[in-house]
Amino acid sequence: MKKILSFLFGLIFSFSVSTAAENVDIEKQLIGIVGAISGKVKTETRELKTGDKIYLNETIFADVESGTQILLLDQSTFTIGSDSEVVMDTFIYDPATNDGKIVASVKQGSLKVISGLISKKNPDSLTIEVPEGTLGSRGTEFQTNVTKKQTSTLLIGPGQNNTLGLRPGSVLVGNKFGSTLLNNPYSITTMQKGKAPGQARKITKAQLKKFKKKMKALKVAKLTNASKDEKKAIRKQIRKDLKDAGLDKTEIKTLIKDNIKKDKEKKAEKKKAKAKKKKAKAEKKKAKAEKKKAVKKKKSSKKKKATKKKSSKKKKATKKKSSKKKKATKKKSSKKKKAVKKKSTKKKKAVKKKKVAKKKKVVKKKKVVKKKKKVVKKKKVQKKKVAKKKKKAKNKRRRKK
Repeated sequence: MKKILSFLFGLIFSFSVSTAAENVDIEKQLIGIVGAISGKVKTETRELKTGDKIYLNETIFADVESGTQILLLDQSTFTIGSDSEVVMDTFIYDPATNDGKIVASVKQGSLKVISGLISKKNPDSLTIEVPEGTLGSRGTEFQTNVTKKQTSTLLIGPGQNNTLGLRPGSVLVGNKFGSTLLNNPYSITTMQKGKAPGQARKITKAQLKKFKKKMKALKVAKLTNASKDEKKAIRKQIRKDLKDAGLDKTEIKTLIKDNIKKDKEKKAEKKKAKAKKKKAKAEKKKAKAEKKKAVKKKKSSKKKKATKKKSSKKKKATKKKSSKKKKATKKKSSKKKKAVKKKSTKKKKAVKKKKVAKKKKVVKKKKVVKKKKKVVKKKKVQKKKVAKKKKKAKNKRRRKK
């Protein structure tokens, strides 16, 4: 155990010493070693075996039925399960003060984390990124399983099952849609893309079986039970190893400061690049929106023009139809009027004829009556004359007698 610890902390950085100027050139940043391995585990450039160094920004791939345990410089333990892909994104550690920061990404598979000295000093300094959000460890032991559909996170410690006897801790599972705090041992939450994490609930036997299955292939190497004397000897050995490599205390501090500075610069650059990307995306979106708007406007203008043309054509047709109809109506009306006029004239003529005939009849009747009256009068006069003659004759006869 002492040998592993000495090897782990003695190699804080990977470096080469220049014989001419005695300056330190850091090629890669060492963050830990492989403590245990089972099956086939590799990085982008090499296949890993127990005792191999792990560097910053390396991606670790564990095959099916394979796994590995990474022992980090601050005594944190990262156990990578079967069929997994994990990237060590950020590792800043000052062994003198135990200040630092750890960020790792789980692309797929399973990762079990036992926090070390960085988390002991500052419980918020360890973050695990998953496709659906982030897991913020607060000095504890937990495991996460990443699948295509979702990410499930299990809090193992604090409690009786806390393998390192850590102080009570928790895991904050969250994304832009919300967050869930796991603070009870063996509580679990799931997180899906585009959704807030689910509520914390107690893990079922079936779910626990799935979590354990991911780590089945690995025989776990634990970094525990080191006595005070062993720790003292380890520190002494680290100082000796660093001195042999040509590094004094001041240089170590300078290296750590430079490393922190580099990380900050890297972070700032990353932030700047992100902002630039965001701006470019926004501009692209704006250009797309403007293009869409222009296309829409063009389409709308074309549509308007077509509608106007159609409307004009329709209006013209309607006007033509209306004019035709009007003409026909006018013609019909004129014909009707003519017919009515003809009828009226005919009627008038008939009435006039009737009137004339009636008048003629009346005149004729009058004439007949007049004639009749004249005859009657003549007859009356004749009768009177005869009567007068008769009377005269009678009177004459009387006189004669």
